[in-house]
Amino acid sequence: QVQLVESGGGLVQAGGSLTLSCAASGSIFSINVMGWYRQAPGKQRELVATITSGGSTNYADSVKDRFTISRDNAKNAVNLQMNSLKPEDTAVYYCNADLRRGRFTTYQNYWGQGTQVTVSS
Repeated sequence: QVQLVESGGGLVQAGGSLTLSCAASGSIFSINVMGWYRQAPGKQRELVATITSGGSTNYADSVKDRFTISRDNAKNAVNLQMNSLKPEDTAVYYCNADLRRGRFTTYQNYWGQGTQVTVSS
């Protein structure tokens, strides 16, 4: 069994900051890419940021220069530092990981349960 557990969501005023954290637990051999996605009401889930095990990052244009993704490989954890938050950042944020549970298994994709981020104007 593998679980991704997010924390750190909440309510913040525009211009404020929040840090989201996600830890993967269970029977994990290795994790390739970890990332954050978000889904606002009535919209499709979209990529926010990803980071590889080697530290290469990728950001959505809408969050570049405001959000920073980081990772602790030893703890199977990924964080998202969000600065200069805007009302349009309001969404449920989901942690995502491509991982394999054994040396000879294939990579599979896992999702966390989501954490709500609300930015008031």
